[in-house]
Amino acid sequence: MSKMAIQVQLAFEERFGSAPEHVIRAPGRVNLIGEHTDYSGGFVLPVALEHAVWIALRPRPDQRVVLHSLDFAETAELDLSEPQKQEKGWQEYLKGITKVLQEAGWKLTGWEGVMMGDIPQGAGLSSSAALEMACLRAFAEASGKSWQPQIAAKMAQQAETEWVGISCGIMDQLISACGVAGHALFIDCRNLEMKPVKLPEGIRVMILDTMTRRGLVDSLYNERHSQCLQAAEILGKSILREVSLTELQAQSSKLSPLLYRRAGHVISENQRVKDAVGAMRSNDLKLLGQLMQQSHASLRDNFEVSNFALNTMVECALSAPGCLGARMTGAGFGGCAVAIVKTELEIKFYNSVKDCYRKKSSLNPKIISCNPANGVTRLAPLA
Repeated sequence: MSKMAIQVQLAFEERFGSAPEHVIRAPGRVNLIGEHTDYSGGFVLPVALEHAVWIALRPRPDQRVVLHSLDFAETAELDLSEPQKQEKGWQEYLKGITKVLQEAGWKLTGWEGVMMGDIPQGAGLSSSAALEMACLRAFAEASGKSWQPQIAAKMAQQAETEWVGISCGIMDQLISACGVAGHALFIDCRNLEMKPVKLPEGIRVMILDTMTRRGLVDSLYNERHSQCLQAAEILGKSILREVSLTELQAQSSKLSPLLYRRAGHVISENQRVKDAVGAMRSNDLKLLGQLMQQSHASLRDNFEVSNFALNTMVECALSAPGCLGARMTGAGFGGCAVAIVKTELEIKFYNSVKDCYRKKSSLNPKIISCNPANGVTRLAPLA
């Protein structure tokens, strides 16, 4: 049993006086390629992380939920029989999940729990989706409901969109729910078809935290989503997934230069994801790296969601020993980059990137070596 699993159970016992009945783990994610495509029905290729949100809990005999966050040193208390008020903070994800489950007809049981996590927040590693999935699984266990990962992911996405106010796609919730250890997950965000893709031998996935942060609701994320919908509508489609590169080029005069760039990124990125899956399956690491670099250039120049810190981090990574490819990952405007690195040069890569980024940005980066993990799981509590 992991250190985090033990810690969250001990914290529960200290707070509530006895052992929990359930321990839930919901992972964050890093996306290898396929950025800002999910809300246009496109393709993505994420991996679930070992870093996760943990909840130790037990059911209550009443209609109350009491969840204490060790990370925020705050307690959320909800009465399931009363309408929730919208405010700000991590509690809103719990409230959103509650509302969506009730609207879906779930008869919810109250529960009490302790929560902790080790996913860097605001870094583009989907700490919010992990929180949503952990809360949803907690309700399922407390209320005696069967666990259906894909349906749960859709519910969590609905909660984030309708309650929290972020026009997110389905990728973050889906990979947290359905991740497969040792694999990336090739996801078609239009029909939710998923195929595990084994990580090639001899490489490590490295997460490169720039130590800069963005606020998703207050950022330009929702604006990008709106621009993609606008471009699709002008081109006579409901989503950009339905537009080919040939069609885009033939109808370029219908779009403003800005919308043409936005659409061009999404459509070309979808092709890069499919090419990346082929590269991984054929062990063509050179091509995989090239596709990641093309993705970053498009996100920087066409979708305009990169920034100085992310560009600098990618430059440092590409110049480091053993690096096969690197790109920004997540929503952008700060957060993390991701790189694929030859396993035998991992330490040299780490030291080189750390030194390079520190010199160019005056910030001390956090670099994480990633092992692709399983999706949401329930663990048996300590005996």
